[in-house]
Amino acid sequence: MNRVLLPKNLSELWSCLEDEPEAKVYAGGTDLLVRMRARYENNYALICMERITELTGVREDETSFRIGACTTFSDLLTHPQIREHFPVLTKALSTLGSPPIRNMGTIGGNICTASPAGDTLPPLYVLDADLILSTQAGERVIPLSAFITAPGKTRLEKGEILSGIRVKKPGGYQIQHFEKVGQRKALACAIASMAALVKTSPKGVIESARIAWGSVGPTVVMSPDVEAALIGRTLSPATLKAAAELAGKALSPIDDIRATAAYRSRVAGNLLLRIGT
Repeated sequence: MNRVLLPKNLSELWSCLEDEPEAKVYAGGTDLLVRMRARYENNYALICMERITELTGVREDETSFRIGACTTFSDLLTHPQIREHFPVLTKALSTLGSPPIRNMGTIGGNICTASPAGDTLPPLYVLDADLILSTQAGERVIPLSAFITAPGKTRLEKGEILSGIRVKKPGGYQIQHFEKVGQRKALACAIASMAALVKTSPKGVIESARIAWGSVGPTVVMSPDVEAALIGRTLSPATLKAAAELAGKALSPIDDIRATAAYRSRVAGNLLLRIGT
């Protein structure tokens, strides 16, 4: 039977990790506890971080926000500054799971689970998020795009936790778009998802674009070729259709029980057509 440790602050957390170096660290547990119930993971101590207030909340400075890794999806959804500055993220959060899952699940857990279908990942990729990784000795910062290396695999080292996410304020982007396709309208794991930031001139010419897809590759997929195809063109159905045709070359989906690779690729490209709608 697993022992559960409940540190109340970071100092207690480091002591727990020193005493139990093989322990699994979690906050909401909406992924880890499911795996344990399926008997995929067992026979180790558990360290629950939900009581550590240093790892929750949102802090703002002049250029960015720092989001505590143990901040729940529900808290982010209702945070006025997050809703104002990052509608692409709040839209993704609103599609994630159910109210009980959003009340328990945390943004740090969604990142560290490293699922290709993680709903917060495409928005955080287009927002160029950095991750703050902490040990008892200090912190290091790594781009999210370099953190996840494969499904379920990250660059998190032993004795290290994800303590926060730093997201720059996306100044100048008039369009923030997120959409996902699943097998049903709610409680759905993404067959394909897409996040987009688009900046246009007063005449509607695209000046900058960042596009990221989820669930169509081993990690989140971004395509410089697709983004380049948008820049300098009027935001129009014809422009988006041409970019959608390029998207298939960047994606590497798989067949699974939820969808075929061909269907995923087509849907992912078609999601581009909805930018600005």
